[in-house]
Order: sequence, then structure tokens, then C-alpha cells
Amino acid sequence: MTGFDPPAEAVRAAVERAVAEDVGPQGDITSSLVPPGGVTAVIAARDAGRLAGRACAAEVFRLVDPSVAVEWRAADGDPVAPGQMLATVVGSRASVLTAERTALNFLSHLSGIATEVARYAAAAAGSGRARIRDTRKTTPGLRVLEKAAVRAGGGENHRMGLSEWVMFKDNHVAGMSIADGVAAARRSWPDRAVYVECDRVEQVHQALAAGADALLLDNMGPDEVRACVAGAAGHDCLLEASGGITLETVAQYAATGVDFISVGRLTNSAPALDIGLDVK
Repeated sequence: MTGFDPPAEAVRAAVERAVAEDVGPQGDITSSLVPPGGVTAVIAARDAGRLAGRACAAEVFRLVDPSVAVEWRAADGDPVAPGQMLATVVGSRASVLTAERTALNFLSHLSGIATEVARYAAAAAGSGRARIRDTRKTTPGLRVLEKAAVRAGGGENHRMGLSEWVMFKDNHVAGMSIADGVAAARRSWPDRAVYVECDRVEQVHQALAAGADALLLDNMGPDEVRACVAGAAGHDCLLEASGGITLETVAQYAATGVDFISVGRLTNSAPALDIGLDVK
């Protein structure tokens, strides 16, 4: 176990669904034909990146066959190089082959997220105090796993779900004022933080006057974000830039003085890290 592991129950639930999806009602009909006996296989990185998803991969092998032994040579959060051995797998040939693709799917997908986060964090480093955050743009059913991968990449998590804190986005305030929304949140959920999404400078002023805890500065250019940061000076309010921020522009946004930068592509479109398994 590492500090980047998602809750065990979330790992088990996701792995059970994935294995059932792949194996099907009749089992792995191809692996049932291979010669009996044990094998040793090596899981290795084929590209440089950041590792995540060990708990899921290990659970796949355990679920397929509890006698399969997985010995890890790297931990979640570790940088990995092309050709680097990540783990050895020892067990029944049929069991290892049955578990192979599902285990690699988890490792490649989650390591791809961690790798993308690490790239953004490295690009923003030294330009300001901003930390990289994810969003709720996650794969349905895999949010807890993907957010653990974000942490493995050196990022931080935005809210896990809708009940974590109040967040007024543009569609929420279409039928009410920002001041009325913040006041209603204070009455109904006095112990929850209140975020307000702002895409115009005047909304920033309204949210600050209403006493919001945090502002999400959405789809603003770096100069506009910098002006909002200056306008919020003296207010006890967190500032987060979001919307259209790329690897090429993240340093510019970090230099504006915001506290956080949230990027949806970290979880909804990060390329998978190429990881393979080869039987010796």
C-alpha cells in the first residue's frame, strides 16, 4: 500500500466489473488451451512516465487466481523509464494470460493520468505558488481511482462529488444572483465551502462582496486572471484558474498568483502510458 492508493473497496468494485466484462460467462477460452504449468512474466514500462494503478493491477491477478504472486519493483508516484521493470508476476500460465489485459488496462490508463499531471506540475513549477488540480471530468465509475492517480502524479484533487462543497457555476446563477446564491448556501450548508465560477470581472466583484470562499476563474486569459487576483487582494478567498489551460500556457497562469489551476484533460483525455507484460 502507498499513500496514493484509492480505497480498497473502490479497487475491488472496479476490478470485479472489469474482470467480469473481459472474461465473460464462459471464461478465457483461449487460455484454457495453453499448456499447464507455471510461468514468470515481467511487467515493464515502454515509455517514460509516472506510475499509478498498482493496487488495481494486483487485485486483477488476485481475483483471477489468488495463487499468482506479484512482486513490485516500483511504487505509485515513481517516475519510470522506457524498459524499466515494474513488477514480476509468477503463477499459472493460464491465469497470468487471463489477467494480463485487464491489469495492463488499469496500469496504462491510471499511469497515463499520473504522467500527464506530472507534466503540468513540472511546467508550472517555479512560475508561482499554484498547485495543479483535477476536475469532475472523470470516467464514470472510476473517479476515485483516477483521482488517486492525480495525486500520484503530484497533483491535488478538486471536489470528489457534488456533496463535498457548494459550487455555483454559470447555469446555477442563471436564475439567481450570486449574492442570493451564496446567502442561501450559508443558510442551508453553513459548514461547507462555497465556490463561485466567474467568467467576467464583474462576477468576481459580486462573489467577493457576497463572501464566497473560493472563485473559479473560468475561460479567462492570463492577463484577465492577473487582474482578478489583484482585485481580490485583501480578501480571504482562494482563486482557481480553469478552462482551456494547456501544457504550453500553464506556466503563464501559474505566474498570475492564483492558488490552483484545474485542468479537465488530466482525467478525461490523458493518453495511456504504454506498459506491457512479457512471459519469460
